[in-house]
Amino acid sequence: MKTNLFSFRTLAIGLGAGALAFGVAPGTRDVLTAPAAAQSTSQIDQVIGALRGISTMKADFTQTDRQGSTVRGQMTLKRPGKIRFDYGKNADFLVISNGKSLYMVDYEVSQVERWPIGNSPLGALFDPGKDVKRYGKMVPTRDPNVLSVEVRDPKKPEFGMITLIFTRNASAPGGWQLTHWVALDAQNNRTRVQLSNQRYGVSVPDSTFTFKDPRRSTRRPG
Repeated sequence: MKTNLFSFRTLAIGLGAGALAFGVAPGTRDVLTAPAAAQSTSQIDQVIGALRGISTMKADFTQTDRQGSTVRGQMTLKRPGKIRFDYGKNADFLVISNGKSLYMVDYEVSQVERWPIGNSPLGALFDPGKDVKRYGKMVPTRDPNVLSVEVRDPKKPEFGMITLIFTRNASAPGGWQLTHWVALDAQNNRTRVQLSNQRYGVSVPDSTFTFKDPRRSTRRPG
């Protein structure tokens, strides 16, 4: 589990707000090999519209690190700024944001790491108007039904890169469904997160984004 924990630490802190751009991961290379082109404002706006259109969302995810190790769980998103990556009741770690801070909770060693949301790679999901609009660059694809956007801050290469991939889907907010992303940190550690079974507009209580602090209790939250 520690290899997978490290790979999510890569995802959680390897990138910064406004420094979000994904590298090409296995399974996306055939889509992302077209030569670079001028920024498409209309496509950027479509990406922002798709992200802003998500009030709440639940999805299953499969997370794969650079060594090919895979873990699965459920992602829950609620605006503004709340997200939870739950690896199941038997997992020894949890990644969660309460709208103000992003936490990585390690129950095995009773540690909690905390970062402001602005220093997380998930800023594009939390505030797409700021991060995607300012730092995003469309990557041309060979498929008109696929959008790929890289987000990164060229002045802060230590924050790494993130790439969001969308496919056209009339039932998704803005007509585009976020299918996966790939994070690459400054040490070239790559993490791919594939989403499936996306559900929008579901009821999500704020209590979803709380956790029991293992520094006070060794019990895993239910």
